[in-house]
Amino acid sequence: MNVPEGSNTLVFRFVGYQTIERPIGNATTVNVSLGTDTRQLGEVVVTALGIERTRNELPYAAQSVGGEEVAQTRQQNFTNALSGRVAGVQVTQNNNLGGSTNVIIRGNKSIGGANQALFVVDGVPLDNSTNNTGNQQTGRGGYDYGNAAADINPDDIESMTILRGAAATALYGSRAANGVVMITTKRGSKRQGIGVTINSGANWGFLDKSTYTRYQKEYGRGYPGAVYSDEYPGFYANDVDGDGTPERVVVLNEDGSAGPRFDPNLLVWNWDSFDRTSPNFGRPTPWVPGANDPTTFFETTYGTSHNIAIDGTSDKGFFKVNYGRNSNDGMLPNSNVTKNFISFSTSYDLVDRLTATTSINFTETDGIGRYGTGYSGLNPNQGFRQWWGTDVDLKEQERAYLDTRENVTWNPRAWNDPRPMFFDNPYWTRYENFNTDNRRRALGYVRLDYKLTDWLNIMGRASLDTYDEIREERYAVGSVGVSSYTRHNGRFSEANYDLMANIDRDFTEDLNFKATIGTNIRDTKRSFIRSTTNGGLVVPRLYSLSNSRNPLGPPVEQDTRLRVNGYFASATLGYRDLAFIDVASRVDQSSSLPPANRDYFYPSISGSFVFSELLEPNFWFTYGKIRANYAEVGNMAEPLSVFDVYNLIAPFGSTSLASVNSTRNNPDLKPERTKSWEIGAEFTFMDARAGFDVTYYNASSVDQILNVPLSRATGYNAQWINAGEVVNKGFEVSAFGSPIKTDDFSWTINANWTRNRSMVEDLGPIQNYQIAAFQGGVSLNAAEGEPFGIIRGAGFVYNDQGQRVVGANGLYLSNRNANTNIGDINPDWVGGVSNTFRYKGVSLGFLIDVKQGGSVFSLDQAYGQYTGIPDNTSFTNDLGNPVRNPIVRNADGSYAENSGGMILPGVKEDGTPNDTRVEVFYAMGYNNPPEMHVYDASYVKLREATLGFALPESLVSRFKVFQGIDLSIYGRNLYIFHKNTPYSDPEEGLSAGTQSLGYQSGAYPTMRNVGFNVRARF
Repeated sequence: MNVPEGSNTLVFRFVGYQTIERPIGNATTVNVSLGTDTRQLGEVVVTALGIERTRNELPYAAQSVGGEEVAQTRQQNFTNALSGRVAGVQVTQNNNLGGSTNVIIRGNKSIGGANQALFVVDGVPLDNSTNNTGNQQTGRGGYDYGNAAADINPDDIESMTILRGAAATALYGSRAANGVVMITTKRGSKRQGIGVTINSGANWGFLDKSTYTRYQKEYGRGYPGAVYSDEYPGFYANDVDGDGTPERVVVLNEDGSAGPRFDPNLLVWNWDSFDRTSPNFGRPTPWVPGANDPTTFFETTYGTSHNIAIDGTSDKGFFKVNYGRNSNDGMLPNSNVTKNFISFSTSYDLVDRLTATTSINFTETDGIGRYGTGYSGLNPNQGFRQWWGTDVDLKEQERAYLDTRENVTWNPRAWNDPRPMFFDNPYWTRYENFNTDNRRRALGYVRLDYKLTDWLNIMGRASLDTYDEIREERYAVGSVGVSSYTRHNGRFSEANYDLMANIDRDFTEDLNFKATIGTNIRDTKRSFIRSTTNGGLVVPRLYSLSNSRNPLGPPVEQDTRLRVNGYFASATLGYRDLAFIDVASRVDQSSSLPPANRDYFYPSISGSFVFSELLEPNFWFTYGKIRANYAEVGNMAEPLSVFDVYNLIAPFGSTSLASVNSTRNNPDLKPERTKSWEIGAEFTFMDARAGFDVTYYNASSVDQILNVPLSRATGYNAQWINAGEVVNKGFEVSAFGSPIKTDDFSWTINANWTRNRSMVEDLGPIQNYQIAAFQGGVSLNAAEGEPFGIIRGAGFVYNDQGQRVVGANGLYLSNRNANTNIGDINPDWVGGVSNTFRYKGVSLGFLIDVKQGGSVFSLDQAYGQYTGIPDNTSFTNDLGNPVRNPIVRNADGSYAENSGGMILPGVKEDGTPNDTRVEVFYAMGYNNPPEMHVYDASYVKLREATLGFALPESLVSRFKVFQGIDLSIYGRNLYIFHKNTPYSDPEEGLSAGTQSLGYQSGAYPTMRNVGFNVRARF
């Protein structure tokens, strides 16, 4: 071997073995023996129930995300960090402050369920409910209070492992039918003694204008075809100053922008002409667009994140204490969510072979001014996107509210009646009609591990997840609707008791046996009480149930209990780290099912074969494994679904009354079952510098628990039944590579790609199950023979050539069939690519997140284009004239050269090309079939970018107290390279859960976030 001049060290390295460096000196011969690197050969993955598996043993697909990736961009909801990073996982974020995130693994399986993944923290299942109302989830107004899983401190996460298939999750029982996100929190540092880590940073968010309405600035308040007065067409003629002569008054009670063209030489009396605190009071002003359109309503968001962790390690155990505080001011005035996290964990060897471990996490979340959602006056976007006057100056609305603290609205009933017609002053809404919420949560466990022998370990654990929350919603006296105060008190508690025996024994040098047998008892209690004032409030700004104008009605109350007893076992037989076979089973007993069907069993069998173990060590081909598995997992009914019960209702005088529930329960319900199989392969090359993992899966979910309609003659509206089958199948690919890797510089690429196909194969006695019905004439459905999540509504009429057909009026004909398939929420595929460059102590990384296909219906476009708000309703038509000009015909019936209007692409009923002009509002608005406002939901996003710098050790060492200092700047949601939804982010939604998919109403814009972070280790 020829050694280059100046080289003093030889490095011996090969995959699966420890790297050894030897100084050359004057030696002519160097003898080394490479020891086995168990970290490389047996990379440990934490699987179900905290069981650790080596990479070779793992017979199913699992992928991990490091805690650094989770925390580096300081997400409000840490689950957003999974987006674009993990194959088989579709993450859908929304833009609400502290809003919920949809996490779907391998498609939607349960027609009537939320289909959300189970979150498990250090072996303790975590409730991830949103507890949002049904109206909120279907766009009828309300607040999104976010996922409960977001109560975990991102700075406390060591790693997340995503278990995707039934074989990986079956040991968790019925709750894991939709996949599992395993969270491992940080433990004490490996160094001896006490360590302190401080993490602190701030971030700012700026409006991404590509995701919000671009307002036309040419026309003001009014509606097409409305004259309003003979003296001043397009305006009211009112004698506002009492001089006997009518003045030109803006149509203040209207909420569209299809009125007269702006003219700065035209003086009009607008809303501020009647506001006594306005500089324009008592005089007309030029007819011009508002100087500050609704984009100025959105504020720069600001957030801070601070965390301090103290840990210590000895030869007997470790401890860790952590405090964190995250505070975020939202894009809307008077909005903030603040979270305080406190955690403590410790482990100690009490005596030889006996170890005690305990952990407690406490989180308090305080929110004020969470965003109103959907079609509601509490959501400012209902006005800004759908019903708005482009002549309104938002800053003048702000001044009017702040000067008076009254509801001085741009939309009064009349010039001499200041009460709001349809819309309140948006600043009044934010400062007076606001909500507050508080949630206090504790999550913890106590665990004992006793090592009976070198090959047998007994583990006992008791854990508790509990929280109390209060939500208060205010609607002030003087608003459009009836004033009110609503209070919601909720409580959740779940206790788990686990006892497990783990075996790990070598029968021979070649044969290893691992087994687990155990039991789990789960007790879940969930309750809430919700009450609202009746008939308004007596005293303004006093928000109390006792301030109700009329006697309170009965509150809505619910108290449910659930007990699940689980018994499980698994066994793995391994041969020479080459071949493995794994069998597992679980039996659950659920109190939510009838006695005859209460016990249900599900098995799994898996195998893996590491064929690279049969090959000679090879630089080019490093590792190869194939795997296959089959598994079943159940999904039980919700509590109170079996036996009919009575609901207590308002009494009649002194007589108590009760009624049956509108849904008939079913004493013969069975659990849903998902039967799944998958095959996969893993390969790495060039000394593990590159590799990929590919999986094909097929999952059939049968005996769906459905709430189907019944004839009202039965005394019920619906009934619970078992029926139906949903099949999800697809491919998952994850790959990595390091094109460049030297001692000082490296470039690493990670990519993933997922293609899932979801099909409703059977629905039993029905042909279609309506998951949700939305405003705008559309619904979300599971239809037999169709993909899960079909959007239905009236569609266009097409001829044999697929051309749209127009009627005699030049507008598109509707097929008047609300069951027409007009969209599909399922993407063709999703994927992500991340790149990380490192040079000495500097790192640069970015993540591209891609979704191809899928559909979304936009109520914003349906209404907004009718009312003339966005700039796509004001353009030059094919004749070179403003499209909003009057449609003018010549004497011979042809269109005049100065005619407005537009011709819709299509053909007449006789097959000839359409040549009839129509007004743009009717051509593009909600009067068209809903199919017109269904859009492709694809996107390509620069999801994250980070730049980090670790101060050199030579510099840090000068400050004796520091062990390391890291600086970073980051950005998230920085740019959308491609999208097809006009004026919105295609990812924007209402809530987590199936009911909210494929629909936008009052969509919030995306904020481009940038921030910095400093981490110091002592």
